[in-house]
Amino acid sequence: MAQLQQKPDTGKGGRKRSNRFSSSPDMTPMVDLACLLVTFFMLTTSFHKLQTMQISMPVPGAASPVGASDALTVILGENDKLYYYYGLADDKPEMEETDLSANGIRKVLVSDKVKANPKLVVLIKAMETSRYSNLVDVFDEMKITGTKKYALVDIDEVDRKLIASK
Repeated sequence: MAQLQQKPDTGKGGRKRSNRFSSSPDMTPMVDLACLLVTFFMLTTSFHKLQTMQISMPVPGAASPVGASDALTVILGENDKLYYYYGLADDKPEMEETDLSANGIRKVLVSDKVKANPKLVVLIKAMETSRYSNLVDVFDEMKITGTKKYALVDIDEVDRKLIASK
């Protein structure tokens, strides 16, 4: 282990000198211990893989395969505003405003009207002036509420007119 090395007596002049000890201990065991600890922690660490969401995007220009009774449209507006309506925009639906809190869009997504329809698809539409973090928050709400069917769709002029009239 760690031993102090003793220098031999030189014996000059017939005098006996006192024993001197070197002040540098042997560091080899400390280096071995450090290597063992690094190896231990490397082998026992678990690495997380990045979790990503897989989104199926619609084909551009294709007609919507979702019927009016099976659609819930969520529109992300500017200044962190969130709008939603049931059905499609062509049917002149009643648009309501909400927010990203637990009493906002989450309450809508867990409502009886949404859970009663197993074929319901949530159409998420973001305006150019909305923030990207709001889109991520809506995706998080989909995961939290267990909503399986949702799609990211381009916003159209009918939706813009509904927001302007609100």
